[in-house]
Parts: sequence; structure tokens; C-alpha cells
Amino acid sequence: MKAVTIKEFGPPEGLTVVDIPSPAPAPGQVLIATEAIGVAGVDVMIRSGALAAYGYREGHIPGGEVAGTVTALGDGVDPTWLGQRVWAFTGAGGYAEQAIAPTGEVVPLPAGLSAVDAVTLGSAGVVAHFGLAQAHFSPGEAVLVRGAAGSIGIMTVQLAARGAAGAVAVTTSSPERGRRLRDLGASHVLDRSGAGGPDDSAGYDVIIDVVAGQGMPTFFDRLNPNGRLVVVGAVGGQPPADFGTRLMAAFQKSMSFGTFSAATVAQPARHAVRMEQFAAAARGELQTVVHEVLPLTHAVSAHRMMDAGDVFGRVVLTP
Repeated sequence: MKAVTIKEFGPPEGLTVVDIPSPAPAPGQVLIATEAIGVAGVDVMIRSGALAAYGYREGHIPGGEVAGTVTALGDGVDPTWLGQRVWAFTGAGGYAEQAIAPTGEVVPLPAGLSAVDAVTLGSAGVVAHFGLAQAHFSPGEAVLVRGAAGSIGIMTVQLAARGAAGAVAVTTSSPERGRRLRDLGASHVLDRSGAGGPDDSAGYDVIIDVVAGQGMPTFFDRLNPNGRLVVVGAVGGQPPADFGTRLMAAFQKSMSFGTFSAATVAQPARHAVRMEQFAAAARGELQTVVHEVLPLTHAVSAHRMMDAGDVFGRVVLTP
């Protein structure tokens, strides 16, 4: 089968297409013939070598999110999975014509939801939902989504609007992106620094940050008293080591900082939210935004788009 591996850490050209044997599912696993493969910010970070300290090595097959049809079962797996269309979190190995996933990370797809839409929503929707919960978001509160043009940001905008936020502000790089985010529920559009002229708001109760990076501490200044900033991604890299001094300088505002990873949410809760969101998308109540669908063999082009910051929504690979 064809797969894409990281031949060399660094720029996208370090990705290469290889022919490797088809994997066989172990006990408790299924084999999925992939129809769609999500390209995520974490894939870009792994490919760049930024996460090598976490055990990633050259030769790694990226891709943690796929959708397709179950074609083989490992020992002990319920036979009703065979032939089902599913979404799956693979953790790794998704950039391939066939991928392995544990049954605990597999969710059936409802009729009317495409594989491309499934990988656009599957992980992003869960992070958006529980990220807002981690921030203790309540109806009527003002929310700012930093880095709203990606799949996590787009879902956070929609969920905050559906949750009756008092305002939903976004940071983004262009007026055109701002218009598209308004169509998805944003009420205020700011530039990447958080400035927006007459469209700006005095402060926010919740900031969901997909970017992190060196500019993150300046957004503490945008929090209302008792405001909460939760980092759900780090596509801009690590924040400065002394970022906490900004919080301490505003001690009397009782502001909070936190991080969120879906890995801390119990599997049944993740599945329940994911299946609810899949059903809502199939009914047209949630919008999935796909930037481009490319062949698996064009993974280098997909990563170039991600590196350039040109992506609005999700880039998807198809075998």
C-alpha cells in the first residue's frame, strides 16, 4: 500500500511517498480502508522536528485522524464492525491507504456525513466543545477565539455562538476570512494582534487560544476580571518562559490560565460528543469547512499550505 513517511525532519519536502506492506490488526484493533485523512497542525509540528523530544523519529507515518470502511478485524473484535463506515483516531499512521485503529477510538458515521466532513469535524469539534467547558464558558459571556481560521477555531466559533455567547470575537489575518467567520457566528473581527478598531470589544470573559507562541501573554490584557484563557493548540510554538508574570502583574483581576488536551477526557464522553456533532453536521446544523482535498501523494503540497498559513478550515488527503 502507499503511505507517506517523514524521511527527514524539516520543511515539507522531507515527506516522501513509500510502498509498504498492508498492516494487520492486532487483538482489539480494526483495519480501515481510508477514504479521507485529516491534515492537522500537530502533523506539521511532528514533521518539522519540533516534537522529536517526545519520541517521534524520522520514518514516522503521520496522521492521527481518518475516515473510511472497516475491512479487517483483530481477535476479539465485534464482527458487526466489519464493513462499517467509520471515523477513527489512529494516533499515527493515518497518511496511508490503510490504517489501524483500536476499537475504542472508532465511531460509526451517520448516513449523510461524508468521510471528508468526518475528518474535518471529528477531532476539532471535541476540542472546541471541551475547550469551552474547560474555560467554564456560560451563556452571555464574551468569547475571543485566537486563531479562528483553522478547524478547531471554526468549530469553537460555531459552538460559542450556539451556546448564546454575548459576543464571539475572532483573530484572523484578512477581511475576507473575517467575513467568512461572521457567516459562521462571529460578531467581532480582530487582526492577529487582537486589535480591531471600532469592531473591538472592551474585554472578554473567555479566550480560547489555538496559537500560543510568543504573542500569547499580550492576550491576558484582553481578559475581564475573573476571565479565563485556555490554550487548546500551539501552532505558533511555545509561549515565552516568563508568560506567567503578566498574570501576576494583574493579580487583582483574578484571571486564570489553563491548557486543554482531549486526552484528559474520558473516552465515553468524547464519543458521546463526537456522535452528537456528527449527527448535527449530517442535519446541516454544524458547518464543516474544507480548504482543499488533495491526493495522498500530494502531502508535501498540503504541508506547504499549512506552513504558509493559507488554510481556512481543514486540508484533507484522499488515497
